[in-house]
Amino acid sequence: MEKLIITAAICGAEVTKAHNPAVPYTVEEMVREAKSAYDAGAAIIHLHVRGDDGTPTQSKARFEVIMKAIKQACPDVIIQPSTGGAVGMSNEERLQPVELKPEMATLDCGTCNFGGDDIFVNTENTIIAFAEKMNAYDIKPECEVFDKGMIDMAVRLAKKGYIRQPMHFNFVMGVNGGISGTLRDLLFMKESVPEGSTFTVSGVGRCQLQMATAAILMGGHVRVGFEDNVYMSKGVPLKSNGEMVARVAEIARLLGREIASCEEARKILGLRTAK
Repeated sequence: MEKLIITAAICGAEVTKAHNPAVPYTVEEMVREAKSAYDAGAAIIHLHVRGDDGTPTQSKARFEVIMKAIKQACPDVIIQPSTGGAVGMSNEERLQPVELKPEMATLDCGTCNFGGDDIFVNTENTIIAFAEKMNAYDIKPECEVFDKGMIDMAVRLAKKGYIRQPMHFNFVMGVNGGISGTLRDLLFMKESVPEGSTFTVSGVGRCQLQMATAAILMGGHVRVGFEDNVYMSKGVPLKSNGEMVARVAEIARLLGREIASCEEARKILGLRTAK
């Protein structure tokens, strides 16, 4: 079984310091959390950015400042900007970090209810436009899928040449409005991707650790972090992103999987900087 790639989603767009005081907003806080995850074994930092007051933003300038600061602290880490942004942002807003030409970026592959009146909208044309922009900059898309139908959409667009193969997926499981975080559904998702694809599993909330462990056993990769869960265990807040990364790395080693370095992750995913 290949080595395990751990991704740390260090802040997201929805969680706040009210949920956990360690959620980062400022440049310094972002660097602190990225470094904690990197030191614990994360090869990829999945990045949303905030203003100093915590307001989500897709500002190219803000991404550039934070990405450079993270790279100074973690020179070889893979930074994966989100093009999801926050609910209600325009496509133009969401695409801004792609202009920085990162190695990877997320490509959301469908529309999803996020609870209440919130709808995360990704039409087929939006997905195509985002994929074409990533292709133009030689950016590896991580196809972010919240249910089985989004896998089908991504595969359909790959067959039409919009998404390059081999594909890499992120199964986001346990979100209100998406597929549940159960072993049955994870197996269903895993068996639905094309042969030769790689996949990461992001368990949200209480299912994070169970989904991470199952992903390790199934040969997939794992995403953890404050974006998806702010607790170490029931009622016990995480002290840092690195704390959960360290737990996943420990579980992986106990189950016989080594942790991928940043360069090993690049080779597994076929990123353009792989040597």
